[in-house]
Formats: sequence, C-alpha cells, structure tokens
Amino acid sequence: MRIMGLDYGSKTVGVAISDPLLITAQGIEIIRRKDENKLRQTLARIEELIVQYEVEKIVLGFPKNMNDSIGDRAELALEFQEKLERRTGLPVVMWDERLTTVAADKTMMEAGIRREHRKEYVDKIAAVLILQGYLDYLAGKEKS
Repeated sequence: MRIMGLDYGSKTVGVAISDPLLITAQGIEIIRRKDENKLRQTLARIEELIVQYEVEKIVLGFPKNMNDSIGDRAELALEFQEKLERRTGLPVVMWDERLTTVAADKTMMEAGIRREHRKEYVDKIAAVLILQGYLDYLAGKEKS
C-alpha cells in the first residue's frame, strides 16, 4: 500500500508518494496548469499516478489560516477533495499544511538552492512535508 500526498495550489499540484512501508515520503512531480479552474488534466494525471504507484489513500494539504479559520484557499481545497474522492474512489484525508511552504523554502535555502530556482521545487517539497507529517502521525498512533 502507498499513500499519495498533494499540495494543491492555484496553478500547480505538488505530488509526493510514500514508500510501501509508509515510513518515508518522496516528491515525484509538480502538475502545472494554465488556468486555476481547469482541473480535468490535473485529475487525469493524478489518476495515472495512482495506478502507477498503487495508491490506496490520498492526503491533501489543508491550508487553514493561522487562527485556525477556513479561508478561500481552504474552501478550494475542500472542493478539490470532493472532486478527487468522486473521480478516484479513494479516501482523501485533509491534513493541516500551515507553514509547509515556509518549511519547504527554508529546506531549500539550507540546501543551497538559489532563490530564483526555489519556485520550481517548492510545491513538490511542500507535498513531501504534508505526506511525511501524516506518515509520522500514523507511526505515532501505532506505537500508542
């Protein structure tokens, strides 16, 4: 079994996949689209990756506001969750993604990636952080 992590943005979706033992998350790609509302190709690509990696669950980043309220971006993520569930038939877990983009940017700075190149990777790294957070949560749950 594998789990897919997604960082859903206005024009991109960062994609990460767990290893079969559900220990680590690896970034695999960034799906880009020209228009925020054109999701057909994005959903089709996600379906292809689900089949390729034998995914059984999806973890979708939930961009809540810092005060824990749900803003416009979070509403769009909830709509995307519904579309994913309908289209794939898989369960989609919403996972708090606050500060993952900040953490992704910090990780890239520490790795020496130049500022102008960071945008190329930030969504994929954010997807990894979202998925890894969920995998760590599952591992902690099993121990208790």
